[in-house]
Amino acid sequence: MAAKKLSIGVLTSHGGTNLQSIIDASNEGRLDAEIRVVICNNSRAAALERARREGIPVRHLSGKTHSGEAELDDAIASTLTEHGSEVVVLAGYMKKLGPVTLGRFAGRILNVHPALLPKFGGQGMYGLSVHRAVLDAGESVSGVSIHVVDEHYDHGPVIAQRQVDVLDGDTPEDLAERVLEQEHALYPETLQKIASGEIDLLKIACD
Repeated sequence: MAAKKLSIGVLTSHGGTNLQSIIDASNEGRLDAEIRVVICNNSRAAALERARREGIPVRHLSGKTHSGEAELDDAIASTLTEHGSEVVVLAGYMKKLGPVTLGRFAGRILNVHPALLPKFGGQGMYGLSVHRAVLDAGESVSGVSIHVVDEHYDHGPVIAQRQVDVLDGDTPEDLAERVLEQEHALYPETLQKIASGEIDLLKIACD
């Protein structure tokens, strides 16, 4: 009998390259997980096409589909639940989650951040703004952090990190490219550790 796979729900907003890295790892047997649903707040996002090509159910849920924040929060939480999501993965999701989703999946929502938290996190710290801040601060290393999501931006417990050297002459775009490459590696690896039990999210939530 095949081992039970980790059931994942993914929230994303744009291109979905981290989503693709998780799909690829699962297809190639490096990740014992199944993406049960992809939720996107952007109906034209390339991430939706990536999911559709794999036969993964997709849902567009945003301020255009739901008039109020509470209604949208309920819809996101219900969709994740209906598709049997055990762990929720934010993969470039650009909206803050509401209290219903945070409460229902407390300790089981993950996000990837393109810096070594707790440095260079918080509201407004996303995309090239993070890499500009790293370079402006004269840091010699940056990297990738995967953390448990709570009600504050980039605040929950960090469960995995990987360093990326800052090179002489780096532009924000240069650094972003190398950091993203490590995001694509670290996210599936971390999810596999959760799937195998090496990382216990319940224990982390209780600590």
